[in-house]
Amino acid sequence: MPVGSATADPVDDIPGGLESFYTQQLDWKPCNDAVLDGAGAQCAGVVVPLDYTRPDSRTLTVAISRIPATDPARRRGIMLSNPGGPGGPGLSMIADLRDRLTPDVRARYDLIGMDPRGIGRSDRMNCALPLPTMLFSAGFDAFGYARDATLAAALAASCVAPDPEKARFITTRNTARDMDVIRGAFGERELNYYGDSYGTYLGAVYTQMFPQHSDRIVLDSAIDPDRYWIGTYQDMGAVNEAGLDDWANWAARHDADYHFGSSGPQVRAFVEDMIRRAARHPVIGNGYLIDEHTVPMMLLSLLSNPKKNTNLAELVRTLADAVSGLPIDMEQLKAKISGPVPLDTSGMAAVMCGDKAAPRDLAWYHRNIESVRATQPVFGAFANNITACAFWPDPIEPPTAVHNPTPALILQATRDTRTAYQQGLGLHQDLTASRMITLADTRVHGVLGSNISHCATDAVNTYFRDGTLPDTDLTCQRDPNNLPDQ
Repeated sequence: MPVGSATADPVDDIPGGLESFYTQQLDWKPCNDAVLDGAGAQCAGVVVPLDYTRPDSRTLTVAISRIPATDPARRRGIMLSNPGGPGGPGLSMIADLRDRLTPDVRARYDLIGMDPRGIGRSDRMNCALPLPTMLFSAGFDAFGYARDATLAAALAASCVAPDPEKARFITTRNTARDMDVIRGAFGERELNYYGDSYGTYLGAVYTQMFPQHSDRIVLDSAIDPDRYWIGTYQDMGAVNEAGLDDWANWAARHDADYHFGSSGPQVRAFVEDMIRRAARHPVIGNGYLIDEHTVPMMLLSLLSNPKKNTNLAELVRTLADAVSGLPIDMEQLKAKISGPVPLDTSGMAAVMCGDKAAPRDLAWYHRNIESVRATQPVFGAFANNITACAFWPDPIEPPTAVHNPTPALILQATRDTRTAYQQGLGLHQDLTASRMITLADTRVHGVLGSNISHCATDAVNTYFRDGTLPDTDLTCQRDPNNLPDQ
């Protein structure tokens, strides 16, 4: 029988009023995406309620993709995935995930990608103010902070005003509910899951809301649910300063190529001076702005993996030339700082702000910024800055308190610059039956996707293949010669 026709063992605990959603037929079609079509994937739309308390009212369509299990005789279910963000479209993630899984695992699972509600092809949110990001550094003084506060307020208004009802229901809890509808539409009693970065929070929320349907769960580069989301960003300040020092030492060893300085402190001084020059001489072009608010964010985008050390050096050279008045190719600059999964500003704002209320007191953020300037001169003004969430309507429901015994495998690098190591420890404590794989002494975000440790990759594949977690928490090393000298 065709997968996706809800003909497997019947789901016997469908929430009231949602039967038509859980038992809907999936109409598979070509994805019209080069990556997915090349991977042999097909796509479908899953209809879900906008508001799960009013299932007979407005609906959304969540776009999903599928690469079928390679051996139907051994198929054991579906493996849903999420690439992070929030705001990351996930339809094409399965093409990369497939390459990290062994043939035995690919034989057993349909790999399922998803653009979460309000993002990508899933009835995308559209803020009227077309900002490339909702995250900025506050600059050096009260005037810079005031600029960001004004911009954050304008972004919030531009996101909520076009469709206030929709904006308030683009949340993690509702995406978790969508995931469970997807499970039901496949006729599966349980959901297997791989989540990266914010995707770990989404996965953890799913285990709390639907523990009876949570099967093999892998959470890579984890967020501590107790610190989501403001605490997650605050924790990024110190780890990115350390990451910058790490990169500066690397650049100093390559001073003949880049001429930033022959020692780590000299390279850091070059970068900090470049940011000050950007404040004095901002550069505008092709919809992009180079100034003290944006340069730290550009640096942050490339600190997540030592494999990007050269790219970061080239970025710093380009930025230094730009603020010195030399001509640069702005399109090449934009290409350098675009991640593999570009985040959707509208969706990111809706999810973060709809998940958890942010402080309304503008002075609270400014005090936090000033308190870390001495120790976090480059990234502290970002990690503690105000966002659109300070001006967003109150969330429709409280954030999820995660604490349950769902088995899960957590991967965390000790020097992760996006989700600090202590974030993974926090999630490990909340999921009391989880096991944690620590990737030692490595500045990387996304352990499995980085493909730098066979030890970690083998643990993930063993778990998905056999359902076997390690007997104890483990520490893995990066493979020799897999990363540039750190």
